[in-house]
Amino acid sequence: MTSVGRGRRIMRFSGEILITFGLVILLFAAYEVYGKASAIDAHQKVLSHELDRTWAQPVAAAATPAGLRISPGTAIARLYIPVMKLHWVVVEGVDVGDIRFAPGHYPGTAMPGQIGNFSVAGHRVPPLFWNLQEVRPGDQVVVQTQDYWYVYRVTANEIVTPHSIEVVAPTPDRIGVAPTTAMLTLTTCNPKWDDYQRMVVHAELVTTTPYEDGPPVALGS
Repeated sequence: MTSVGRGRRIMRFSGEILITFGLVILLFAAYEVYGKASAIDAHQKVLSHELDRTWAQPVAAAATPAGLRISPGTAIARLYIPVMKLHWVVVEGVDVGDIRFAPGHYPGTAMPGQIGNFSVAGHRVPPLFWNLQEVRPGDQVVVQTQDYWYVYRVTANEIVTPHSIEVVAPTPDRIGVAPTTAMLTLTTCNPKWDDYQRMVVHAELVTTTPYEDGPPVALGS
């Protein structure tokens, strides 16, 4: 075989390898979008049924005693972001296993409606916080619990480092300052497909209505 023929063979082989590698990348991207979406949707339905069963119990029986730790992975609330036309069941905990299929509540931060900072983390994947950049100041975020609807108004959408733990402090961005307001904070990776930054949305509680009054206007009721 001549050197020219050998070179062509090597080039053809290299081209086939590159095409195969490209197909693998495309298949992986398709799984990230569609495979994870299907799994998250299925688990969200399970979590939603769990929450409905819990909320069907009398409040006194279903309530968590003050100071009692909620088990990781337990469904605790529903989170609605109208501008994204999406909603999820929120679970307790932010470990990898906790937030694989749902946004997770940072343990130790306030619960919905409480003075302090109800803080929630979610993966930057299409079924979850993929388009969190669409949430801007003035937009509304709704949290549903067994007893109440809480409507928060977004005050900021910022980019920080992964080490900026102050964003989930009781008074966001001000460690050591006692809270006087009920706040909500959402965190996710930034940019998309990477995690060297964090995107953070802060919102302040503006209205609280009993659950039996029905969904708030923010949800299109």
